[in-house]
Amino acid sequence: MDQTDAASLGRFLTLAETAEVLNVSLNQAYILVRSGELPAIKIGGKGQWRVERDVLESYIEAKYEESRRLSLWNQSDYGNIPELAGPAYERGDRRGPDDQSRTSRS
Repeated sequence: MDQTDAASLGRFLTLAETAEVLNVSLNQAYILVRSGELPAIKIGGKGQWRVERDVLESYIEAKYEESRRLSLWNQSDYGNIPELAGPAYERGDRRGPDDQSRTSRS
């Protein structure tokens, strides 16, 4: 998101705006928020979800870092050792030990 877009959206984004930034469906954005993976707040009498723009940017950066680490893990010699990879490795899931508790929500 460039500076002009960020300024026009304001500090808080609706779920629709969040979904647009992430290029996912509204339902997928809702799932990210409801699961707690993407921090958000409920405001107003109807309890509408809002995601702070800075939190969304941090979330995106964290996903890039997670992807980078996963790639490095899969390229390492340790990525092929079942004892280190644990049960996820046996299921064919190539995520590293730090990523085993996470599930894909997209």
